[in-house]
Amino acid sequence: MTEPVYRPATPEVGARRAQLAPAVNEAFENFSRAVFAEGALPEKTKQLIAVAVAHVTQCPYCIQGHTRLAQRKGNGPEEIMEAIWVAAEMRAGGAYAHSALALQAMGETAPR
Repeated sequence: MTEPVYRPATPEVGARRAQLAPAVNEAFENFSRAVFAEGALPEKTKQLIAVAVAHVTQCPYCIQGHTRLAQRKGNGPEEIMEAIWVAAEMRAGGAYAHSALALQAMGETAPR
């Protein structure tokens, strides 16, 4: 059997990361707690946003972690999947919109 591309995240990895750069690690953890705290947006919504962004950035650790957190905050499978579809459309939409640059480069449209 081949080695997985992404090894499981472990407490040891987290501890080593903190050991190597404790001040930065602490700052990042504080930032993360502040970002995901209840605010103008409820935590439930913030976790749906995180699931969508995780799919666009294609981070397997973020996909797994934030999907689980989204469920814990009360999101159902339909809400989570819909957020993923929004992310997919936005990613595809970016490629679609940027095709204007290729068309201009090929002389297919006049630049403005």
